[in-house]
Amino acid sequence: MTTTPTTRFDELVALDAEHVMRTYARSPVAFVRGEGTRMWDTEGREYLDFLSGLAVTSLGHSNPAVADALADQARTLLHVSNLYYNDLQPRLAARLDALLGGGGRVFFSNSGAEANECAIKLARRHGQTRGGRERYHVVSTYGSFHGRTLTTLAATGQPQKQETFQPLPSGFRLVPFADADALVAALDERVCAVLLEPVQGEGGVNPAPPGYLEAVRSWCDEREALLMMDEVQTGLGRTGRWFGHQHSEVQPDVVTMAKALGNGVPIGACWARAEVAEALRPGDHATTFGGQPLAARAALAVLDVMEAEDVPARAARAGQQLTKALSELPEVVHVRGSGLLVAAELAPGIDAGAVARTCLERGLILNAVTPSALRFAPSLLVGDDEIAAAVRIVGPVLRDSPGRGA
Repeated sequence: MTTTPTTRFDELVALDAEHVMRTYARSPVAFVRGEGTRMWDTEGREYLDFLSGLAVTSLGHSNPAVADALADQARTLLHVSNLYYNDLQPRLAARLDALLGGGGRVFFSNSGAEANECAIKLARRHGQTRGGRERYHVVSTYGSFHGRTLTTLAATGQPQKQETFQPLPSGFRLVPFADADALVAALDERVCAVLLEPVQGEGGVNPAPPGYLEAVRSWCDEREALLMMDEVQTGLGRTGRWFGHQHSEVQPDVVTMAKALGNGVPIGACWARAEVAEALRPGDHATTFGGQPLAARAALAVLDVMEAEDVPARAARAGQQLTKALSELPEVVHVRGSGLLVAAELAPGIDAGAVARTCLERGLILNAVTPSALRFAPSLLVGDDEIAAAVRIVGPVLRDSPGRGA
């Protein structure tokens, strides 16, 4: 079914400028409809979506199973306060616990930042019950991205995002990503946890090198610090496993997730080993909407489809196809990432931002994750023909880019 836009694009832009806070540098397009890996704008133009709302719509737009579940739940029960039980939240928690090996408990939130906020509070509470009030420091890495709340921003290793909001909360230490010596040197008696992404998403799609997570796990055990994995962008099949850390033999103490869990419905989750989860007691942490029936029903439907489609295996296979096709482009120096979270590093002189803008004009949605690299994160149900079509768009754009070969 097509949707006729009620507002012309120029009118929409004027309304936005007058009434919406100017916190985003938006591209000149407004989308009104989506289906699978495709979207349509206010002018009826069709696009291939290879960004998935920043790795959110992993089952594609308007997935029928998720849409049906939402419609049914909206007619049944939208919201119940967490002062009471609902019949969906514990079932969802059990499903997520099983994907992470069992023996854990889950706190539900509305976003990845809130899931990480919970993880940090849990780590501080856990550390202080074992090492005193000074044991509240968290080690994270440069290039990381953990959220936009003041606390998660303090853990984010991107100083340019922090500068405007100084002073930030204390107790955070940043070390270079994948630098084993720097990380172990930071683990003194005041550190309660290490917070890592198995693949740095916003930092440039940088995978942890082989052996790094295992070494960090060993050091955390030795220093009695928690190992917390931020799987907000990598979780739920995107890297070719259910969670990015599962490419290693590491078992974290805490795992956070969001994005793909609701396929567009806001929901996040913080999982922790039961022993660690015990550190938070009633009244220590809460949220109004977390785990409410509508969001939980959406997430259960998402997991049903993901398991039926075996999305980790699909992402691994499709990721190989996409990586191979991108690697064959002369202007691509190398491709990094895992599964269907990859970045194409471009030849010196090519502006990734300009390439992304031209691709958008030609009907392909992706983004410049760094000034020299393009990020590709399509639906985990993307088809072979759609991958080929995307590469057919980006190839000529790269070939004709100013600065090519400079």
